[in-house]
Amino acid sequence: MSDRETDYQDGMKNRRRVLGDAWVDKASANLHAYNAEFQNLISRYAWNEIWGRPALGDRTRRFMVLSMMLGTHAYEEFAMHVRAALDGAPDSRLTPDEIKEVILQSAIYCGVPVANHAFGIFTGILREKGLLE
Repeated sequence: MSDRETDYQDGMKNRRRVLGDAWVDKASANLHAYNAEFQNLISRYAWNEIWGRPALGDRTRRFMVLSMMLGTHAYEEFAMHVRAALDGAPDSRLTPDEIKEVILQSAIYCGVPVANHAFGIFTGILREKGLLE
């Protein structure tokens, strides 16, 4: 197996660990001639080279990613990572209260409109998961 293939396989293991099998299976089912190279690239670099580094651990990276998604207004990715954080492995899962704190902090560093939008997304996800009436 080539180094690139090993990096891809290791990245897919991390991707499944962090996002869950259902999300990764859905993304894999949507591969086509125009996005397959990109998906391979993010599996090798984002999911292997970055998420595979041992120093921070998944919980810390989850906090960082949620914050960065808000800082860059990447709301679809924010929603994906909120779901993954709520559903993740017990040792890397975030609580709704922890995610709330990320959004509150984003109001100061990213702006009130960002936090307002994030709370709307977060509220919808909590409702869909039966965590909020």
